[in-house]
Amino acid sequence: MAGFNLQDLMSQAKRQYESLQKKMQETIVEGSAGGGTVTVKMDGSKQVLNVKIDPEAVKASDLEMLQDLITAAMNDAGRKVDDTMKSTMGGMLGGMGIPGM
Repeated sequence: MAGFNLQDLMSQAKRQYESLQKKMQETIVEGSAGGGTVTVKMDGSKQVLNVKIDPEAVKASDLEMLQDLITAAMNDAGRKVDDTMKSTMGGMLGGMGIPGM
């Protein structure tokens, strides 16, 4: 374990964590369902920022379908947040230079 310095590693981990927190705040994804009938904007903390519903979907008077589309669009946005964060974290952890990892 030559060259392994716990203090440097902890400092680097703290910087990476702060960077990830900032990235989560800045990340905005858009999920959709029904070919864009419902779109949901969500930030990296999975807070819903905006929901848009095509007026034609409301005119259809099929409340159950609209509820399903909203649910699907929110789930799509949540998956996109997860994928973005996994990608970001993978890049960060790969750059930490932990011996043996």
